[in-house]
Amino acid sequence: MATAMRDDLKPAARAVDLQKVYGEGDAAVEALRGVTIEFASGEFTAIMGPSGSGKSTLLHCLAGLDTPTRGTTWIGDVDLTTLGEKQLTALRRDAVGFVFQAYNLVPTLTAAENITLPLDIAGRDVDRAWYDQVVDTIGLRDRLGHRPSELSGGQQQRVAGARALVSRPEIVFADEPTGNLDSRSSAELLGFLRDAVSTHGQTILMVTHDANAA
Repeated sequence: MATAMRDDLKPAARAVDLQKVYGEGDAAVEALRGVTIEFASGEFTAIMGPSGSGKSTLLHCLAGLDTPTRGTTWIGDVDLTTLGEKQLTALRRDAVGFVFQAYNLVPTLTAAENITLPLDIAGRDVDRAWYDQVVDTIGLRDRLGHRPSELSGGQQQRVAGARALVSRPEIVFADEPTGNLDSRSSAELLGFLRDAVSTHGQTILMVTHDANAA
């Protein structure tokens, strides 16, 4: 796994000598071994590789959702491995958007409520113009009043994508964001993600096994 880093851009996220081991003894599985990598601000970066290559593990460690066995991870100038749980939660809430492979939507909330949930938790107002742009681009306008159980897998993934973008975080981590979308919806979502980078300076780090998505 590698990415180019322009000299004039400060890293949005980085890992230094990152190792992640699951299990112990003979059952131990090393998902990451000595990974050192940087990702530039204001860039759309895709990490490609087959299933089981550690892509999602790297993403989760970089976002502070998983703790490395060894090494350090950074978002901007902040070393995540030095933060307590409350500090880490605040950082994820204020600076990070994440599109999960399994959606992670709240089943009792509508699509609209799931999308604005990070802003509601942070006590921040919703930028309605940006919200409308996100919702319309991803094609969710007619499903906003529906709960996750009333949505298809592709629609749930679009809700997850909108939720990650609506708060305009410093960096968005996307774990297979097009995995459950048809080709048209995939193209629309990827186009919007790229536009968020080129027009709004968003930083997006995406994991995928699909060469077309990358």
